[in-house]
Amino acid sequence: MKVKVLCRNPDDYVRETTRDIQRVPRNYDPTLHPFEVPREYTRALNATKLERVFAKPFVASLDGHRDGISCIVKHSKSLSTVLSGACDGEVKVWNLPKRECMRTVQAHEGFVRGMCSRFCGTSFFTVGDDKTIKQWNMEAPGYGVREEPINTILGKAVFTGIDHHHREGTFATCGQTVDIWDEQRSSPIRSFSWGVDSFSCVRYNPVETELLASCASDRSVVLYDTRESAPLRKVIMQLRSNTLCWNPMEAYYFTCANEDYNLYTYDIRHLDVPVTVHMDHVSAVLDVDYSPTGREFVSASFDKTVRIFQKDKGHSREVYHTKRMQHVISVRWSADNKYIMSGSDEMNIRLWKANASEKLGLLSTREKAAANYNKKLMEKFQHHPQVRRIARHRHLPRDVLKQKREQREMKEARRRKEQNVRKHSKPGSVPLVTEKEKHVVAVVE
Repeated sequence: MKVKVLCRNPDDYVRETTRDIQRVPRNYDPTLHPFEVPREYTRALNATKLERVFAKPFVASLDGHRDGISCIVKHSKSLSTVLSGACDGEVKVWNLPKRECMRTVQAHEGFVRGMCSRFCGTSFFTVGDDKTIKQWNMEAPGYGVREEPINTILGKAVFTGIDHHHREGTFATCGQTVDIWDEQRSSPIRSFSWGVDSFSCVRYNPVETELLASCASDRSVVLYDTRESAPLRKVIMQLRSNTLCWNPMEAYYFTCANEDYNLYTYDIRHLDVPVTVHMDHVSAVLDVDYSPTGREFVSASFDKTVRIFQKDKGHSREVYHTKRMQHVISVRWSADNKYIMSGSDEMNIRLWKANASEKLGLLSTREKAAANYNKKLMEKFQHHPQVRRIARHRHLPRDVLKQKREQREMKEARRRKEQNVRKHSKPGSVPLVTEKEKHVVAVVE
C-alpha cells in the first residue's frame, strides 16, 4: 500500500519572531496573475505622484558673507568642509554638518576671483583683484595668532582664475595669459598665450592630469598640454564661454557654460561639433560642475535658477529656485554625490539635495527595498503619457516662464524664416545646418 504524505518545511511559513510580517507563499506563474501589468502601472503612477509630493530639495542656507559669493570650492579630502570667496575679498571656511562658519580670512582687496584646494588638502590658494596669489593654511591659527598667508606672489596683471594639479605641486592661473606655477617659485615656469587679451577660467583634467582647458575672451575654448611649449588647439564659438568643467570619469569630455543660455559638451578628439547641446536656461550660464559619477552636472545661471542635466540629454531633469535667490554665480556638487551648493548675489550659500525627493537619514531595509522597487517601476513606465506628464512637471517663476515662451516663439520664427528662404531658393544653395553645428565658428589647430 502506497501512502502519500504532505511534507512542509516550517522555515518557509513560520515567522522567526512575532514582530516579523507574515510569510506568504507565492506562485510566480504569469498565467495566475493576469492583471500584473495594470497593477504595476497603478503603482508606478502613485510612486511618480508621491515623488513630486515629497520633492523638497532645499536643505539649508549658510549666511555670514557681507557681499555676493564669487566662488565656492570643495575640500579635496574632507566631505564636510567647503570654502567660499566673496566680492569684498573675504574667504570663509564652512562646516557643512554643523552649518556654521569655522573661520574667516580677509584674503584680498576687492573681489576674490578664484580659489582652489591643494590636492592633499593641507592648504588652499586664492587669487584676487589686487594682482596677488596667496597660499593659506587649511588649519586655523592658534588663539591670538594673526592670520597670515603661507606664501604671497605678486603678479603683473589681475588673475581671473586658478586651479591646482591633481597629483603634483603645480598650479595654473589665468588672466592676460595662462601661467603654470611651481609652489616653490615666485615666477611662472611656463606661460601660454594665443593672441587673446584675457582668459576667464582655467581647469586641469582630473584624469589626464597634464591636460588643461581655458575659456578666452575671443569666444574660444583653448586646450593645452603642460608637456608642450604651445597650446594644442582651440574651438571658437558664436558667443563667449564663461567657465568649463571636465568630466571626472571620462577624460576626453568637458562641458562649457556659454553666454547664449546653453551648455555644450565636447569631445576633445572631435571639437568641430559638440556631443550634446544642453538647452533650458533663459539667461547666461555662469558656472557648471560635474557630479563625482560623471553622469550628471549642475549649472548656475543669471536667470536665478540652478538646473541639473544628464550628460547625454539636451534638457534638464531638475530645476531649483527660491523667491529670495538672485543671480547664481557659482555652484558645486558635493563629493558624496548627495548635495549641491550654490552661491548667489544676495550673500547666501544654499545647500540642495541632488535628488529632490530623496529621504535623508538612515533608512530601514524595507524602506530601501520599497524605494528601489518604486524607482524600477517609474523607469519601466517612464514613457507612458500620464507618468511622463507628472514626472516632467515643474513650477517655474513667472519671469522664467515668460522668457521661455518668448524664446520658443523666436526660435520658431527663425525656423519658419529659414524654411521659407530654402523653399524659394535654388535647390542646394541654402544648406541645412543642424542645431549642434550652428554654434561652432571654427576649430584652430
